[in-house]
Amino acid sequence: MTTREKANLVAAGYTFGDFGDFLELTPAEREYVELETALARAVRTSRERAGVTQAELAKRIGSSQSRIAKVETGAEGVSFDLAFKALFAVEGSMADVMKELKRAKARQASTTVGIRPK
Repeated sequence: MTTREKANLVAAGYTFGDFGDFLELTPAEREYVELETALARAVRTSRERAGVTQAELAKRIGSSQSRIAKVETGAEGVSFDLAFKALFAVEGSMADVMKELKRAKARQASTTVGIRPK
């Protein structure tokens, strides 16, 4: 988006922010979403690095392939307990989660969403 296009949208009543602004998240909610997303990405990255399929990972932790797919997408209803169990089963670590969290914050800093006031 060009500076002129953005200025025109601002003149039309739009504001700009990130996903948290768009969803009107509190700071605590924003941190929760960011952590959940980083954990999901760390599970997938660690699983792929280990050369393990979702089905194999599910078997290792006594779950199902569809549940692992939900873990990796950060789907609603997936517990942190299950996600961490999956992460550690493929030799992932908290350092992997922190790397993903840093990447997410860097992406977030460069991503804006147009928000029209109510």
